[in-house]
Amino acid sequence: MLAWLNLPNFLTIMRIVMIPFFMYFLFSQHPRDRFYALAIFAIASITDFFDGYLARKWQQESPLGRFLDPLADKALVIATLVIFILLDQAIPLWMVIVIILRDMLVTLMRYLAIRKGTEIRTTRLGKAKTLFQMFSIVLILFILIIRSFHFDIGAVYAEGRAAGKKNFEIATTMLVKAVQSFQSAEIPKTERNKYFAESTPYFLLLLTTLITAISGLRYLYTNWRVLLPPYKQILRKRQRKTKPI
Repeated sequence: MLAWLNLPNFLTIMRIVMIPFFMYFLFSQHPRDRFYALAIFAIASITDFFDGYLARKWQQESPLGRFLDPLADKALVIATLVIFILLDQAIPLWMVIVIILRDMLVTLMRYLAIRKGTEIRTTRLGKAKTLFQMFSIVLILFILIIRSFHFDIGAVYAEGRAAGKKNFEIATTMLVKAVQSFQSAEIPKTERNKYFAESTPYFLLLLTTLITAISGLRYLYTNWRVLLPPYKQILRKRQRKTKPI
């Protein structure tokens, strides 16, 4: 067996393999297929916990695993967000760009840290970002499943933008209507649910984007030195290897 192919690394690789299947089912308009997409995302999230836990418990941590694990997470999240843009007009492109740029920055910093023989320092905010990001994606997936049964949301945002409104204005209007609907017995429950389905994905991803941006700035502030040459530790290691006996 290859030395790097231990169970933690295998789980990480399987998480990457799941991404095309997840994308296929999520693109479908059928509620059953979107439920499959949600199940795949849940399984991938579980393997994310176990690969790191098992690597630490069995002392199988490796540079490859430390690089692949966050890369697999980011690939899954980015694939999900790109599909959200295509499926939901409530999700603006700039939010996804901010999240992708932050993840690209952190991935670059991890790579340079490995090249230097060190590790970047994680923060509690970064962990909170990951938890909230996963929570938001799962909730949006639930909403997409429900919308497959009942609602066509795209027209609301298309008509609003045609009238010169921004997504924030449209989502805010729908959220206000949803809150007001609880105070009026005349508004049907189906209409109230539709208001929430129209506004919730936008605000969930807006909060995720803000937390992600702040987390990225914190990573940069804490670990900015890994972006600077020279790679002294690597140079010293090479010198020790070539030093005559």
